[in-house]
Formats: sequence, C-alpha cells, structure tokens
Amino acid sequence: GAAMLRALRRRWDVYKYRFVPWIVLNLRRKRRTLRYVPESSQDKIISDGDVFETLVKIFKALFINDFNRQAHILALLPEIKCNYLELLNVEQKRLRVTSCNHQNQHAFSPEEVLFNTLGFTVRRDQSSLVSAGTGVFVTKGFVPKGTVVSMYPGTVYRKHEPIFFQSLGNPFIFRCIDGILIDGNDKGLSRSVYRSCSRRDQLGPFQMSDESWLTDALQNPLALGQYVNNCSHGELPEMYNNLLAHFASLLFYSHLRCVVLVTLRDIKQGEELFSNYYTVVS
Repeated sequence: GAAMLRALRRRWDVYKYRFVPWIVLNLRRKRRTLRYVPESSQDKIISDGDVFETLVKIFKALFINDFNRQAHILALLPEIKCNYLELLNVEQKRLRVTSCNHQNQHAFSPEEVLFNTLGFTVRRDQSSLVSAGTGVFVTKGFVPKGTVVSMYPGTVYRKHEPIFFQSLGNPFIFRCIDGILIDGNDKGLSRSVYRSCSRRDQLGPFQMSDESWLTDALQNPLALGQYVNNCSHGELPEMYNNLLAHFASLLFYSHLRCVVLVTLRDIKQGEELFSNYYTVVS
C-alpha cells in the first residue's frame, strides 16, 4: 500500500505542472519557483553573441581534433569547405608541429578538448541529492560566473507539432518561453523519434546530426544539460539561456534553436550543477 502511494506521488509530481488548475492554485504559494519575463528579449542571462562565441570556439576545437573524419565530409561539400579554410590551415600547422614528436600524434577525447578550450570538464554521475538519479558535475577545472556550462540536446518541437505520446511519463521535456519544446529524453519513444529525425540529415553514409548524446560516449562534451537537477533552495548555480541564431555546427551554418545553461556564480571542481525548473509566467 505504501509503495503504491509513493508510486502515485511520483507520477503526480511528474504531471502536476501540466494541469492549469494546479498551476493557478499554486502561483501564490511558491513564488520563488515562478519566473516573470515581460518580453522574450529579457529572457537572457548573457547575450546571444557571447553564447555563439563560446559554442563556435568549442566546436572549432572539436572539428580540428577530429579533422581526419571531417575532411572526408568536406571533400563532398566544396561550397562549404571554403568556410573552413582557416581551420584547415590551423590543422596543417598542427600536423607539421606534431610530426616532429610522434608521442603527440593522437586525438584528444572530447572532454580533453573541452578542458583545453574552456578550462573545465563536466560529466554525468550519481547526483548528490537523495533519489535524484543522475546529475552533472564539474569534474575538472573551474567555471567562472556567466559561462556556458552545458547544452540541452533533444528533438525540437514547434508549437503546432504533436508531442502527446512522447510526453507520457517524460520529465525531460523543456519548454521555452515562446512555447517551443525540446525533448531531451534519451530513452524510449523519444530516443526513436530523435534518431529517425537525425537520419533525414544524413549526407550519403555520413551522419550530419549528433546522436552521441543518446550514448555514454559524447562527441559534444556539453550535451548533458537535461541531466542537471532541480534545486529550489538558496542561490542557484545556473540558468537557461535561449538562443536562436545563425549557429555554427561542426560542418555548416544553419538556423537552430539552442538552449544552453549559464552559470550564475563561480563553480569549483567537484561541485554538482543545479538549476531551477521554473514555472514561466509572461
């Protein structure tokens, strides 16, 4: 009996935010979980330009580190290749330097690239919160205030697109202030939908969309924001920052919705990252 009640309570905690009457009744009771944003332009912790600069920096470093595989794809895209001439020159210089030292002729792991580029690494592990499951920790280095510390990967749904079945029992759906939904669940139906969509972006045998966030071997070391746990007490280490811009992927430019998490204070090595699952009121 007690186990059944606990199971029902967990289910209610997952679904209660979808019921308008529950939200209305609790707006005044838990004001610190509310976030009033008069205009979407004010829903920024740091500017889109700063976010863009950080992401391009780390993606360029990942591109150069994985140059051997990327070069095959660029050979099929001469119109895109010109955008990466500068990176190609950097890689050629690196190869000339490392050719004198065979011990350095190896590709770094994505985590090592992240540390060498931004000065920190983040990783999934057992959360320090009781019964919270997986969490995200700064495992190496130091994260200054106002830094992009992770991204929220997943399938992007516009407001008119159906997401009912994927939403059942799914706590990983992130709602942007403009109603766009991002399903960051890496299991079940959500996983299948993302993989199906990513296959449409294939260029022949080459995968253009990153599926590694569905696994334990992340190619994008920042793609773990969906595992950052909620913490409603005290000062929060981070907050979400929406970006819709001319966004640089590893290979080409395209308009994307990107949600990143930005630190609100300095984060030291060994600390777990937390955010707040706000009820957004505009």
